[in-house]
Amino acid sequence: MASTMKKTCMVLIAAVLVTMVAVVPRGEAAIGCGAVVSYMKPCLPYVTGNSPLGGCCGGIKSLNSAAKTTTDRQSVCVCLKSLASSFSGVNFGKAAGLPATCGVNIPYKISPSTDCSKVK
Repeated sequence: MASTMKKTCMVLIAAVLVTMVAVVPRGEAAIGCGAVVSYMKPCLPYVTGNSPLGGCCGGIKSLNSAAKTTTDRQSVCVCLKSLASSFSGVNFGKAAGLPATCGVNIPYKISPSTDCSKVK
């Protein structure tokens, strides 16, 4: 069962990566969706179940530090939004609370309903 879940997660991550590459224009942001997925991968067990945070906060803090410009932050927002809506079983309350839980202040809510064009 765990093996099937792991394979399903890997297929979903691959699908998200392909989708996000198509969504985010190239050359406009220094942070691509592949990097966002790498930073956020440790958070997946936490937001889809009852697993502990583990290395999630380190990823969130590193991603926040890497997103220096408005374009970076908007790009990360688009990727997070797509990532959040691409996985079944995501607890959006936990996802939205990750920045505060990890002591990071980001200028938007991690949610499929976030308007990333308004992120500054």
